[in-house]
Amino acid sequence: MPWPQDYLLYHLGLGWSAALAALPIFTLLLLLGVLRKPSWMAGLSGLAVTFVLAIGGYHMPALQAVSAAAHGAAFGLFPISWIIFWAIALFRITESTGKFEIIKDSVSRLTPDLRLQALLIAFAFGAFLEGAAGFGAPVAIAATMLTGLGFSAFTAAAICLLANTGPVAFGSIGIPVVTLAGITGLPLDKLSGAVGSFCAPVSFILPAYLILSMWGRAGFAGVWLPCLVGGAAFASVQWSVSHYIGPQLTDILASLTAIAALVAVIRFRRSEQDNSYLHPGDITDTTTTNGYTAGQIFVAWMPYGLLVLCVLLWGYQPFQRLLNRGSILIPWPYLHNMVLRMPPLVAKAAPYPAIFNLNWFSASGTSCMTATILSALLLRVRPMEFLRILVSVVRTLALPTVTVTSVLAMAFLMNYCGATATLGLAFAATGVLFPFFSALLGWLGVFLTGSDTSANALFGSLQEVTANRLGLDAVLMAAANSAGGVMGKMISLQTIAVAAAATNMSLHDQSKLFRFTLRHSVLLAGVIGLLAVVYVYVFHVRWL
Repeated sequence: MPWPQDYLLYHLGLGWSAALAALPIFTLLLLLGVLRKPSWMAGLSGLAVTFVLAIGGYHMPALQAVSAAAHGAAFGLFPISWIIFWAIALFRITESTGKFEIIKDSVSRLTPDLRLQALLIAFAFGAFLEGAAGFGAPVAIAATMLTGLGFSAFTAAAICLLANTGPVAFGSIGIPVVTLAGITGLPLDKLSGAVGSFCAPVSFILPAYLILSMWGRAGFAGVWLPCLVGGAAFASVQWSVSHYIGPQLTDILASLTAIAALVAVIRFRRSEQDNSYLHPGDITDTTTTNGYTAGQIFVAWMPYGLLVLCVLLWGYQPFQRLLNRGSILIPWPYLHNMVLRMPPLVAKAAPYPAIFNLNWFSASGTSCMTATILSALLLRVRPMEFLRILVSVVRTLALPTVTVTSVLAMAFLMNYCGATATLGLAFAATGVLFPFFSALLGWLGVFLTGSDTSANALFGSLQEVTANRLGLDAVLMAAANSAGGVMGKMISLQTIAVAAAATNMSLHDQSKLFRFTLRHSVLLAGVIGLLAVVYVYVFHVRWL
């Protein structure tokens, strides 16, 4: 018999139940933000607390609790760790063959200004990778490129996590918005436009916000024009495509436009560039050039060119459908349809599915693997050297993989036992303030799961049901969930683990990185919440 979720603990009210349901989150915040423990330790501790909460508080059957945690851990291994592994392997190949030195030199020739390099790679190129692949690929790849260019591990990771906020809602060929439409039954085109209306204003200010956060006002003064041009190019295309074409190509077209605009403005104002405003000791000098030929530069960039081609090919629907024929859908044992989601989270009691998609061929990480293997062949990396590189990546990823799997195990267990739903219902009970808290609900979902897609699947129906009860526009509230969720990406432990693994960051810097991103995450989530309030109560925006 399926086990029905109960969202009130020990027959207490919603407030006390929500406080108890938040104990795993408080555990993470305490260990990372206050006690400054390594992320893998925080992840395992949070998982232990969640087990006690699920079995002792929600009275979830122990077998189903273990199964839910195992389901999350499996998702952490594939596809998340699968992407991280091959992203780092690709970088190590360019590094071991000496090609990354040429890449570094070619970027320095375009601009010696490290702030502009950050905009090009973390903001623009990272957005392209998010739109085409997603699932950790942009942070992993862009962060390895920045560290190769000379950025410190902390600086590279912080830049990439901040920059990754703009495109996440339309990542992986628009999957978060498509999932939201499927879960809620709301029109895809209207949801796409509404999400774009939330994300475009943030995307417009994001380049400036990124530079101000890392280099301060003095550093921003020298690059305000590229920030303005890059933000305007990305935001205008993001808004237009999301409204008039759909979610699938929003990030890809916006990022390509931003790359072209940034390159144009950098070349136009080359003589005005300088390296005056950098934090001493954070970044090494990358301004020297060695006279490499165009052919050498082409060969050096070839691995990342292959990556772009593979990512685009994997996102091409006919080819993707072909690859998906090899996917294996596994109903997760002792969990699939063995839990009932109950009102008011859903309109009526419904089984909670648990399907593990073993899509080896169509996974984004496999496109990165293909680019890595092709690069090794074309750069004539010997088999033993290639094997040595792969072994070194396995060693690098040992502790980050523990973090990713434990945090996703915790997130899945919170979802299936009902703890996440309890927190969601507490946000939904805020009445007239719900437009603001609807964004924070999405933020919470991504903090827990590391995925805007998962947060939309988790809270999409709740947003719709609550909006209808309060007489609010359901499309707008569902869109606020997705856009607010974007801002939780930078503080999710699995995303931090991806950045830490890509940059080989020290354990001390991982807790420092969490504290750094936390304040930016809360601030930007608040911006989305305020936008929701303005759209609802000032402009009276209606999408239905």
